[in-house]
Amino acid sequence: MTTSTLRFPLWLMVAAGCLIAAINFGPRSAMGFFQLPMITDKGWSRETYSLAMAVQNLMWGVGAVAFGGLADRFGTARVLSLGAITYSIGLIVMAWAPEPAWLQVGGGILVGLGVAGSAFGIIMAALGRAVPPEKRTMVFGFATAAGSFGQFFFSPLSQGLIERFGWHDALWALAGIIMIIPLLSIPLQGKPAPRAIGSVDQSVGAALSEAFGHRSFVLLFTGFFVCGFQVAFISVHFPAYIRDLGLDAKWGVTALMLIGLFNIFGSLGSGFLGMRVSKRVILALIYFLRAVAFTVFLLVPATPTTVVIFSAVIGILWLSTVPPTNGLVAVMFGTRYLAMLGGIVFFSHQIGSFLGVWLGGKLYDLNNSYDPVWWMGVALGLFAAVIHMPIREAAVPRLQGPAPAE
Repeated sequence: MTTSTLRFPLWLMVAAGCLIAAINFGPRSAMGFFQLPMITDKGWSRETYSLAMAVQNLMWGVGAVAFGGLADRFGTARVLSLGAITYSIGLIVMAWAPEPAWLQVGGGILVGLGVAGSAFGIIMAALGRAVPPEKRTMVFGFATAAGSFGQFFFSPLSQGLIERFGWHDALWALAGIIMIIPLLSIPLQGKPAPRAIGSVDQSVGAALSEAFGHRSFVLLFTGFFVCGFQVAFISVHFPAYIRDLGLDAKWGVTALMLIGLFNIFGSLGSGFLGMRVSKRVILALIYFLRAVAFTVFLLVPATPTTVVIFSAVIGILWLSTVPPTNGLVAVMFGTRYLAMLGGIVFFSHQIGSFLGVWLGGKLYDLNNSYDPVWWMGVALGLFAAVIHMPIREAAVPRLQGPAPAE
């Protein structure tokens, strides 16, 4: 699919993709609000809930690879619809779960796979094929910003539903909203052309071998682990952490709203910068600034003001890693297997997410404190900043045409 063979206007594809990204990411980002009411009602520990959310993140990563490959082969709209149905069923099973095992199945496995099948990784691959290479990072920024708007919108909505109807009915309501995605996926019909750029045939196996034999791809894969660790830990545990600090629950809602709101600007800014500035430099700077933000927040006294400032800063840095990361994959390998290769990089992100969420609950139960995981986030941020600098922002030799400048 190219800009000359689009079945729907580009503006409609971008609009539909952005709405799907918002609806997909919103409920998933609100999972932290369900932790305390659910475990209080069920009599479960924080580790029990954290394990389900960790499994969810891991299955999101596994599903990103699987659904990415399916989208490359069978088309974007079909995969988005399948993912939405799985997502909705997972939320319903989570609401019904009579024991922890069913929480793992519903909130962990099914929601994780469903999020993967309807996430912005699938959307970005479709949009990446539809726009010229020089505009891809910008469009990726729009899709990522839309996901952030979903977090901004669904944070107060989810908390409001919980307060008015209870956590059980709130999950049912979110499951219903998710089922709008199949309708919105219609403009995103289509799949990649069967031949790679430069008319060079390439099998899935050859694409995987090429990617993992490419040093820059391995560094990108490794660095995205850190993003997952940091973001997932905050998404799930920040509302509870704020309550532990002695602050009112409303500041947890405010924090996640602000993170979503400011990441709209962060994602858009990252997308536009990616057209003018080296993507590896953007990524290194984001990870370094995250480490600084974590450190300052831990060292200053906790007040509503510091929560607001931290949330705004970390919001700018939140998912702003996504446009340059996906942009680098497209630069290096083209768009033939962008959904699959982007999914593989995202799998690393979700391994980090699994550990960030699970260790958050596990170490809290052992130490009655989240501080060890916060400091892990600082160390990993500095590590990621360093390993992104050697990445080469250039196409592999297989692809014809001049490689983009560093």
